[in-house]
Amino acid sequence: MKSKILDAVGISAAVLCLIHCIVFPLLLIIPLGISHNPYIDLIFLIIGTLVVYRQTKTIPNNWLRILFWSSIGLIAASILFDMIFEVHLPLIYAGTAGLITAHIINFKNHKH
Repeated sequence: MKSKILDAVGISAAVLCLIHCIVFPLLLIIPLGISHNPYIDLIFLIIGTLVVYRQTKTIPNNWLRILFWSSIGLIAASILFDMIFEVHLPLIYAGTAGLITAHIINFKNHKH
């Protein structure tokens, strides 16, 4: 049961991250006086990493474990480039989509 809850938290966090990554650049076009803060992305990354760490400890499928960690790696690389070089890479979208996919597959693999 705990694994199903972690999948639900992971899916929710990844979907919120994806919405943030898609909508926030559109809000920057509107002159509201807000600017991009990569630390918000870092908070999503920390939450995602903690959930993935807890989930992958009990996953028997190596390919699913690889999907989880490679998705986190793509997100981390994108955030790192954003924080250091102030370049927003689209890797974050692929990583977030990978996390959502991995959590859905993992959720469906559970015996209900």
